[in-house]
Amino acid sequence: MSRILALDYGVKRTGIAVTDEMQIIASGLTTVATKELLPFLEKYFKEENVELVLVGEPKQMDASASESEVLIQEFLKKFTEKFPQMDLKRVDERFTSKMAFQSMIDSGIKKKKRRDKALVDEISATIILQTYLYK
Repeated sequence: MSRILALDYGVKRTGIAVTDEMQIIASGLTTVATKELLPFLEKYFKEENVELVLVGEPKQMDASASESEVLIQEFLKKFTEKFPQMDLKRVDERFTSKMAFQSMIDSGIKKKKRRDKALVDEISATIILQTYLYK
C-alpha cells in the first residue's frame, strides 16, 4: 500500500503528518517553512509512495471559508500544476490547533515546549489525518 499525507497549511509554516504504509497509524512528520513546501513535497514523493494528500480546510463557526482560504487556494493551484497525478482532498480543520495544544498539555509537554508553534502545526496536521482516517 501507500501513504496518506496531511498538511496543516499556514502562511509561515506548514505542519505535515503521514500514515504508515498500511494507512493505520497517523504520525507527525515535520514542519516546513511554507515557501519550501513544494520542493519538500517533490523530494518526499520521490522517496515515498504517497497516494493521497489531505489539506486542512479552515472554516468559520458558521461553516463559511476562513480568511486564509484564499492563500490555500493559491497553494492548491500550484500543487495541482506540479503534481497533476496526485489525489487531493480537503478536510475540515476547525479546532485542530486547540486540540493540538490540549493534547500537548494532556501528554505532559512542558510549557516552554508548548510555545513551539511548529510543533502545534505538526500535531494539527496529525489531527487532520486522524480525522480523515477514523471517519
